Amino acid sequence: MAAAHSIKKAAVIGAGQMGLGIAYVTALHARIPVTLHDPSSSVLSASLKRFDGWLDKDVSKGRLSKEDAEAAKDRVKGVKGDGTEGGEALKDDTDLVIEAIPEIPDLKAGLFKRLAGILPAPAILGSNTSSISLTRLARAAETGAVGASERVVGIHFFNPVPVMKLVEIIPALQTSAETIERAKAFGVACKKEVVTSKDSPGFIANAILMPMINEATMVLEKGTATPEHIDTTFRLGMGHPMGPLRLADLIGLDTCLSIQRVLHNETGDSKYRPSGLLVRMVDAGWVGEKVGKGFYEYPKKA
Repeated sequence: MAAAHSIKKAAVIGAGQMGLGIAYVTALHARIPVTLHDPSSSVLSASLKRFDGWLDKDVSKGRLSKEDAEAAKDRVKGVKGDGTEGGEALKDDTDLVIEAIPEIPDLKAGLFKRLAGILPAPAILGSNTSSISLTRLARAAETGAVGASERVVGIHFFNPVPVMKLVEIIPALQTSAETIERAKAFGVACKKEVVTSKDSPGFIANAILMPMINEATMVLEKGTATPEHIDTTFRLGMGHPMGPLRLADLIGLDTCLSIQRVLHNETGDSKYRPSGLLVRMVDAGWVGEKVGKGFYEYPKKA
């Protein structure tokens, strides 16, 4: 059975790999109807196809019953747009929205302002941001509707969402205690272990992880070792399931660079300065597994 929670209908904004994963655990584990929004029809269509494929794979491997898979499929609906055009797609009893759009502060702040003007209390305005200040996003929400800042909270899942067992809950300075508790209960309902972080640049995970990835890139840039030997050192010498460069390819080098820039800008500390090689690879479009090339090469996804 799903853990007790007070969410009756959810929405996820952004149908990329993170947004799709969040919709998946929301529908399958928390058993909540969820609308998945994306401005791109092709991205939305491909994501919904992958959603069905994940469920079918679990059924074929005996990890999931056919009835549970069909029920999860029935709980998900794709909607073109970001959910704020007219607001009709979100007004209908939606009491949790999680944005999973690109890690660009102004882009997220603008969305929160629009969402706040659409969703009345007590709907939660959640962000899957992995580095951006929730206090800043809460302030943006307050410009959209008075009191909305109390309903903003970070709900940071990890990639790949269906597999990774953790979610970070990050309150803004303005977040109410009720919102925090409801967000935690939702995380538990999604079958995740919940940790809580203060609203500090990078929170827990990326305050540690991204500098490690950045340093690994600098080691590569200096010619100290190959990508394979850097990653093997972390796998076999430190017990990591994958090395930092392979992990960066999985996350997306563009996302890693965006997070590293947020850390650098927010703290002013030179230790967070992005590696020159990381910047150049993103400029080249070599952003990792999703495009077939990063620190390693991969089969291109359909």
